[in-house]
Amino acid sequence: MNQEDKIVKTSEILLKVGVNENNLPLGIKWTAKDGDVEDANAKALLLSVWDPKENNTMKIDLWTKDMSVEEMKQFFHQTLLTMADTFERATGERNICEDLRDYCHHFAEKMQILPED
Repeated sequence: MNQEDKIVKTSEILLKVGVNENNLPLGIKWTAKDGDVEDANAKALLLSVWDPKENNTMKIDLWTKDMSVEEMKQFFHQTLLTMADTFERATGERNICEDLRDYCHHFAEKMQILPED
């Protein structure tokens, strides 16, 4: 392990999900003290973790019953745009990321969530 690979600090992100008797999420709170976030409310979360042993993505998708369909449309649109940005930073694959951004615009048009001019 070279000097750059040495862990000098660990950070924790905490998710709390309140569920009803049927395990349906009623409330989501999250804390990331390094980001100055403590017990912040959320209506949805998409968590993806790469499992190198299984060579597969493990994921958790949760949303509360009070998240509206309109909010879900915005949430997905913004998540897809963020994924394009992250993938481009990680891989340098600019062309395919532009294609993904084009699709995001199409998605927003179809979902009728584009801002009015």
